[in-house]
Amino acid sequence: MSWLRALKETAREGLTIERSSPEPLIALRGAVGLALVIGVSLALFGPVIAASSAFGAFQAAIATFERSWRPRPVLALVSGASLGVSTFLGYLVGSQTIPFMGLLALWTFAAGMAWAAGTTGGIIAASNVAIMLVTVTLPTSVADAAAHAGMIAVGGLIQASLVVLFPVRRWGAQRDALADALAAEADYARRLRQDPVAPFDPLPLMTARNAAAVTPREARRRPAELHGARGVAERLRPVLASLADPALGVPAEGLERVWVRELLGAAGSVLDAAARAVRQGDPVHLAPTDLGVLRTPDNEVILVGPARRAADRLDALLSDVIEIAEGAGTRAAAERLGSRPSQPPDPYTAAHPAHPSDLAHTGVETRRRPTLLRLVPVILKAMRRELHHGSPILRHAIRVSVVAAVGFLFGAALPYGHGYWAPMAAVMVMRPDFSQTYSRSVARFGGTLIGVGLASGIVQAVHPGVTLSAVLAVFCAWLMYLLMGTGYVVGQVCISAYVVFLLGMAGDDWSQTVLERVVLTLVGGVLAMVSYALYPAWETPRLRNRLADWLASDGRYAATVVAQYADPTADSHEDVRTALLATREARVAWQEALATAQHEPVRHRGISRSAAADAQHALAELGRSAMLLEAHLPAASAAPVPGAANLAEALHRATEQGARAVRERRVPDWRQVTEAVAHWDVPPDGTAPAADPVVRKGAALLLEALEEFSQALDERGGSRRSDVTRSGPPRG
Repeated sequence: MSWLRALKETAREGLTIERSSPEPLIALRGAVGLALVIGVSLALFGPVIAASSAFGAFQAAIATFERSWRPRPVLALVSGASLGVSTFLGYLVGSQTIPFMGLLALWTFAAGMAWAAGTTGGIIAASNVAIMLVTVTLPTSVADAAAHAGMIAVGGLIQASLVVLFPVRRWGAQRDALADALAAEADYARRLRQDPVAPFDPLPLMTARNAAAVTPREARRRPAELHGARGVAERLRPVLASLADPALGVPAEGLERVWVRELLGAAGSVLDAAARAVRQGDPVHLAPTDLGVLRTPDNEVILVGPARRAADRLDALLSDVIEIAEGAGTRAAAERLGSRPSQPPDPYTAAHPAHPSDLAHTGVETRRRPTLLRLVPVILKAMRRELHHGSPILRHAIRVSVVAAVGFLFGAALPYGHGYWAPMAAVMVMRPDFSQTYSRSVARFGGTLIGVGLASGIVQAVHPGVTLSAVLAVFCAWLMYLLMGTGYVVGQVCISAYVVFLLGMAGDDWSQTVLERVVLTLVGGVLAMVSYALYPAWETPRLRNRLADWLASDGRYAATVVAQYADPTADSHEDVRTALLATREARVAWQEALATAQHEPVRHRGISRSAAADAQHALAELGRSAMLLEAHLPAASAAPVPGAANLAEALHRATEQGARAVRERRVPDWRQVTEAVAHWDVPPDGTAPAADPVVRKGAALLLEALEEFSQALDERGGSRRSDVTRSGPPRG
């Protein structure tokens, strides 16, 4: 993509206004906390300290809106405390240019490295540095600086206290994550009715898994309906896929297919009802027609073999979903769904013991999240892992620290009184990837123009005093909290007006503020954009490495599943689960890298778009085929499948070698897997082994996906699917 087109695309992205679902009560709570801090500070200390403390309360409230599974009070406290420390340290050396620049460079480098801990940590750290640049100019003595820092921390404490005293949708983020996962499963079930190999995006399940991790204190307070449903949803996906897929389920046409469509439709309705119940904390409401389909004895007559086992397993899992969503802790919902306890135990249940993290509703074990203090060494370890030349995080930290120092010098050299706005704007817009850095730079400048213009017009027309300026600042902050989800440009309009009113309350001349704000914001944005062009961290050249990682993880997952058929008595269910999670993470990493590289203005140095789309489709099919085999894992009492061990070894070895070939720009060779399957079909003694037909069909699907992957990477030629097929989402 050319630079001109890249700039056009990122500018359009930055100025896009999206629809969102505002949360007025949460926005009101944040604005009330800000108003309390400003009001108390004005009464006790005057407008200057009030302006400083307002920044702390403002930033602490923003931290509570970040997408994090940490308790909101903790985020507010961390934000307020860290900003208070930043302000005090900055003031101690603020009067000396060189020491302050050294501190600024060091502080921004640490803030850049904080992205290794995740998006939330990176955003909070960057915001603290940016606001520090403003607040260090307000005190006039060390005692004043200590007072400012203390009031900033108090602002975070007040916001945290309001979250505790006036909770809005307690556990709401976790409820939404689990409900989204169940709703995604419901949508998947309905799409399988029309397309038996419909794609499935595992991201909602991954998000729900992250949300399920809790600290020991949270584990004692978590609602019952949030215990265990995610694990059941995880086990539902392969069952739904195996029931619908003609390769391992029922024929594509006929009575069995019609009945499977009815089962899938009823499953979708039940899962939707469970999602609504979890999201709102209400009882589960089920349609009688869905209950009739799921509990009918026709399942035993119409369906046979693997399809019958999948239908029985679906019935049992849906019973568990409803029971957990109700939080009853009894078998009442299972009885309503028509479970038959007198029947022999489901062999799938014996082969699939619940993962420890899925047993939270029984009190056996749950996924633990480290407490705040124990998280510190984890973050430091994550930062150390990024200290290498090719790390995008390290490059971002270097860029942002250099730009902050250079921006500070630029601001000091210009004939304005608020030179810190240039480095502040740069720090706020810079991100580890190209697209966000450039789109936010454009959005910040556009939002600043509008916000400063509106605020200046109001000031010129009304000439507000200290009290009215404070009220207008709080109102702008409330708008910011309310409209935060609509896009960066809208938020920047509100923030720009907020700063004008707040600094006007502290005694700044608004007319001077307008020109300074616009010019220095432009300088900061330009510095941020130039820095990425001069010292980039392009994702395009690394696409092959991401693709190789996904191939290797898919291969390990498939090999682990097939190995279970070779030795059903082996307790390797934890290994299967670990391999599945690894392949999901590798898939998401590839998709994020592909999205990041989409707008990068670099020449093709990795993999063409058509080859990337074809290879993505093939690896998604490889993972889906392994998932179908996982849906029918044998019970511990089952006989080993002949040849499964050789196939598992061939899959593991060949995909590892194939990943190496992808990194070295070679086409992978699957001769080992082909020979294992051929040896399986035609053994040397001429007698066909008594293998499970499900496994034999699954092995053929695995080999077909691997061959399709090599064909996608063969740039010399080979068949290519149409553009319509390539543009569709990957299956799996």
